[in-house]
Amino acid sequence: MDDKQAQGMIFGFFNEVGIVSQLSGALFGRLVPQSVHLSHFIVLNHLTRIGDGRTPVQIANALQVTKATMTHTLAVLSGHGFITVEPHPTDRRSKIVRLTPAGRTFRDEAIDSMSPAFQYLADNIGIDELKAVLPVLEKVRRLLDAERDAPVVG
Repeated sequence: MDDKQAQGMIFGFFNEVGIVSQLSGALFGRLVPQSVHLSHFIVLNHLTRIGDGRTPVQIANALQVTKATMTHTLAVLSGHGFITVEPHPTDRRSKIVRLTPAGRTFRDEAIDSMSPAFQYLADNIGIDELKAVLPVLEKVRRLLDAERDAPVVG
């Protein structure tokens, strides 16, 4: 495979990932209760996966959104009772975000509400095939995450 073919294949990979992201986001919006946006769920999931007690700036940086966007998202989540935003114990200029039990429950219920979609994929693709592609996607995520603030070396 020459360089042009490799570039086309890699572009095809990212194109498919992008389309899957768009389609899965729309599906999420149809299936998840309480009209919570995917961007709000992503924050709950991030705090569950990484651990809460993060600052709004840390969360914004991790999710690659602006501080203003994160401030709005956190206000919505706080309004739902899914998080608390507390003063930082050592830095009076900052805040700390923590999941509430309601936030953890909502995140789990949102995942449960996706069960029909998960079952559809399992029935039509198969768990083994999905399991086989997961390590590649995780490796791509780790590589891109490590390079998020660095110029691409080429």
